Amino acid sequence: MALTPGEADRLLLYTQGLLAQERRRRGLLLNVPEATAIIANTVCEAARDGLDLPSARELARSILTEDDILPGVVDVVTDVSVEARFDDGTRLVVVRDPFQARPQLSAIVETGHHADNRQHLLITNCSDTAIGLTSHIHLAEVNPRLRLDRAAAYGHRLAIPSGDTVSIPAGHDVSLPIRAIAGARIVIGNTGLIDGPLDDPDVQERALATLRSCGYLDTAVDPIDRERASGAVAELMARRAGR
Repeated sequence: MALTPGEADRLLLYTQGLLAQERRRRGLLLNVPEATAIIANTVCEAARDGLDLPSARELARSILTEDDILPGVVDVVTDVSVEARFDDGTRLVVVRDPFQARPQLSAIVETGHHADNRQHLLITNCSDTAIGLTSHIHLAEVNPRLRLDRAAAYGHRLAIPSGDTVSIPAGHDVSLPIRAIAGARIVIGNTGLIDGPLDDPDVQERALATLRSCGYLDTAVDPIDRERASGAVAELMARRAGR
C-alpha cells in the first residue's frame, strides 16, 4: 500500500493516540506525547466525521482534564496544533488550554467595517452556516462559499494572532485585517494549486483561474452561484485527480 507523507503521518498519529487511550483505560496518567496524541487524533477524526473546525476543536478540548495527566503536563502542553482535513479543505486547528485549566477566549467576528490603518478584505459568507478562518490560511484559497476578491487576497493571510480563528456568521459581510505572508512566501497544501513559491506569476494566474472555473465565489465573477460553490471542492479534487 502506497501512502503519501501526509497519510503516513496521519497513520502514525492514530497509532500513538490508540496506544495512549489503551494506557488511559488501564488507569495510567498520561505524559506529554500521549496527551498530545489523543487530542490531535480527536481533531482529525472529528473532521473526518464531518464536523466543522470550531466543533472539532471544542470536542478535542473536552476529551481530557487535569485528572487524566501526569503532574506538570498542563504547564508543558498549553496548546495542541494539528492539520486536519475538513469537508472544505485542510485547516490548521489550534486547541488552546486543552485540559480546560484556564478560562477560554473565543474569537467571533463582529460584522461591519473597521476603521484602522491596516489593509482590510471584505468577505461575504454565502453559505447557511458559520465558516471559520484560521490565522495562517492563504486567503485566496479559503472556503468556496466565501465571496471575496481572491486576486487581492492572493499572497495574504489574516492579521490576527498566530493560531487564532475567526468565525464568519452565515449570510454576513465582514471586513477583516490582512497582511502579506512573510518569510520564504511558500504555500503548501490547502487546495494544492500552489504548493510552492507564491510569487511566481504563472502560478498565481493559473491558481486564480482554476479556483474561479471550479466555482469558488469571487467578486470578479458574477452572478453569485451558491449551488456551484457547494460542489467546488469536489470539482477541484476531480480535476486534480484527472490531470
